[in-house]
Amino acid sequence: MMQRVEMEWPPCLNEYEKLVFRVNNTPRVVIDNAVCPNATIVKVDSARNHGILLEAVQVLTDLNLSIKKAYISSDGQWSMDVFHVTDHTGKKLTDDNVIGYIEQSLGTIHYTRTCDFTGLTAFELTGTDRIGLLSEVFAVLADLQCNIVEAKMWTHNGRIASLIYVKDCNSGSPIEDSQQINRIVSRLRSVLKGDSDIRSARTTVSLAVNHTERRLHQMMFTDRDYEREPTLTVGCDSPLVTVQNLAERGYSIVNVQCKDRMKLLFDVVCTLTDMEYVVFHATVNTYADKAWLEFYIRHMDGTPISSEAERDRVILCLKAAVERRACTGVRLELCATDRPGLLANVTRTFRENGLNVTRCEISTTLDTAFNVFYVTDSRGNAADPKIIESVRDRVGISNLQVKELPVLYHESPERGGGEATGIAGSVLLSLGSMVRRNLYHLGLIRSCS
Repeated sequence: MMQRVEMEWPPCLNEYEKLVFRVNNTPRVVIDNAVCPNATIVKVDSARNHGILLEAVQVLTDLNLSIKKAYISSDGQWSMDVFHVTDHTGKKLTDDNVIGYIEQSLGTIHYTRTCDFTGLTAFELTGTDRIGLLSEVFAVLADLQCNIVEAKMWTHNGRIASLIYVKDCNSGSPIEDSQQINRIVSRLRSVLKGDSDIRSARTTVSLAVNHTERRLHQMMFTDRDYEREPTLTVGCDSPLVTVQNLAERGYSIVNVQCKDRMKLLFDVVCTLTDMEYVVFHATVNTYADKAWLEFYIRHMDGTPISSEAERDRVILCLKAAVERRACTGVRLELCATDRPGLLANVTRTFRENGLNVTRCEISTTLDTAFNVFYVTDSRGNAADPKIIESVRDRVGISNLQVKELPVLYHESPERGGGEATGIAGSVLLSLGSMVRRNLYHLGLIRSCS
């Protein structure tokens, strides 16, 4: 979704003072393709402000750019951030539209930035995850004449968080009738409660969402997913997080070592920012599929982490931030003409075949629905390829594509060459199409095909 950048001036400023503000606060952005042989360097010099690092990282990751290295430094009232980025193929940025958009967006990160979900009604859901829960949620919305336009859902440690943007099926307008909203909230809450989650299930109408993924992190943080034990077997390495104090400099040093992936830096910086820590210095390095991140942080009042309990909490929260979208299973992409009940029917098929949806991303462009689901079996293990093929037969082979497989499919000797190769043959890496769709949403290209 395209973000609107709006100027919000204090009422007391005259035109000269506004000009001075622009000169002193507008970030200076340099994009360089000459210095580094294998990455584009993006430099941002700006007045130091809490949250500005997160805004810069968000601009880059929303374009599905990979941050291979980063150097963050704040001295006095000024910050200098340097990012080494590549596109989805691991190459430098060459598209002038993308480069221009980055320059414009990073140059306005001091200003108010909101997601353009005008004309939609947003619902926030948190509760206990279970097989088929997403199917039940989508069935309720279909029954109540809600057309799902955008949605994201994460699961972690047996908990679920979802943001769903809907409009009325009949009028195509946002749902504003208070009685209808109450009916939707009541039905969704009943589904989330199930037979056991009486107290912790929550459903609310979201009035303002600045960034969907940041809001999902906030929702899971509020739900305290980081304190819970995993309920499913997960096939990924747990991140290594350490925290120590550098007493002579007044910093706390946070180190994160884990598998590299898209949006990793965003997830970590988002969590530190929302926990009200300020990043003064940081380095990010990646090699092959590994990532090493180091942050020098303080509280907003300038003090370091002060107790073992606080240290342990930071470690748990950062581990959770990395894990929320790290262990995902088989990636299935559904591209089809949008119609009422589409999501309810597809997710019901998943449930009837014992597939558990661990994460999903729903989007609609004009009359085309593009939906991404990550699925495992009921215990969190890799789903049986035969079941995946059966689901594709029911949904439509041409509509439901297998895009990414866990390493297990390629390495496990128990699955046999023919079976693994058969489903692996349908793997079509989708990062290229994903970037094209993002650029289409941003208005930088005319077609997402």
